[in-house]
Amino acid sequence: MPSILIVDDEVGIRELLSEILRDEGYTVRLAENAASARAARHANRPDLVLLDIWMPDADGISLLKEWSANGQLNMPVIMMSGHGTIDTAVEATRIGAIDYLEKPIGLQKLLAAIKRALTAQPSGGIKTVAALTLDAFPRSTVLRDLKKQLEQITARSRHLLLRVGSGSLAELTARSLPGRRSDAWLDLSAVSGPLDVELLQKHQGGAMYIAELSRLSKPQQKNLAFALERLERYDLRLVAATDQSADSLEATGWDAALLHRLFEISLPVPSVADVRDDIPDLAQQLLVHLVEAGEVPNRKLSTAALNVLRTHAWPGGYSELRAAVRSLALGTLEESIEHQDVHRMLDPQPAAPGLHLDLPLREAREAFERIYFDYHLRLENGNMTRLAEKTGLERTHLYRKLKQLGIQTGRRNENA
Repeated sequence: MPSILIVDDEVGIRELLSEILRDEGYTVRLAENAASARAARHANRPDLVLLDIWMPDADGISLLKEWSANGQLNMPVIMMSGHGTIDTAVEATRIGAIDYLEKPIGLQKLLAAIKRALTAQPSGGIKTVAALTLDAFPRSTVLRDLKKQLEQITARSRHLLLRVGSGSLAELTARSLPGRRSDAWLDLSAVSGPLDVELLQKHQGGAMYIAELSRLSKPQQKNLAFALERLERYDLRLVAATDQSADSLEATGWDAALLHRLFEISLPVPSVADVRDDIPDLAQQLLVHLVEAGEVPNRKLSTAALNVLRTHAWPGGYSELRAAVRSLALGTLEESIEHQDVHRMLDPQPAAPGLHLDLPLREAREAFERIYFDYHLRLENGNMTRLAEKTGLERTHLYRKLKQLGIQTGRRNENA
């Protein structure tokens, strides 16, 4: 039978709903607040969630928005409230809730709503995962401002040119277009033949994307011009990115009129290096999406692993970071991805060539110390006595230093 997660801060309501649903044959799990709901959802992947709106740590609407932004709203959610309004119900359904029930909830009404919600799931249990967008990073000032700029521009224009440099966040920005169909995404760079009206109709209400203008062939440039003239008719938006100027593109044979149209409205996009402090959040959200999509096994990034990712240069930008997270999740045998795993993938050579000299002194020193102690810890097979002798540190200070660097140690082989 399907599993149902009940999220409500009132113990009486949780127990009552749990008893009813277990009698109906459902597998039931309980959560008393948003924090426990996050943990339960991550651990067990329920088929449906009954979510109360008013909770002490975070309201249900905020949790619903969080799941939607994180790509985790791939199960039906039924909102519950004893003090709701029509506006609240409308907002919940707009975000992605499948139904809204007012307390006290009648038995037949509850069971009917659950049956409808589960029946509405795609056949075969396949759950689609929305693409990662800027909505997932409300704590980042740079990304939050970028989202506002995007909303302001796209409210008045159907096409936008992203001015990018090395390591850009162009795709994440393009995926964040407001008001588009999340399931309608057309990469014009992948269309090699002539673009026809049927393909535009299929993606109506969605977005078209070009990762780099300079890589388009002559036929693809004609496709771009064809699409640009039909954005309004098919309710489409076009986002193209480039690190080239209009003059340099024209020098390679691009049509001057087409370039003038494209470069009318542009937006500079930050690189991954520009949001270095947000890299841990980016990596964690990418991992969540990959796990939810079933592309990788259930894994977690340790704090030390996130610190290593944060100090990497990422010249390939967003796509390089996503590929790295995917490779780490697929290649790590344990549930937790540790800093050693990240080092082995990013810096397979000995320690010195892997250091990045463009880091601030404190970060460079920490990066070196992490590599240094990890190397000697493996060399001594985890023996802390020999490691203390090798490094010249007193044992208590050594443990404190390893903990500060996020290096996990076992107390085995102490005297071997």
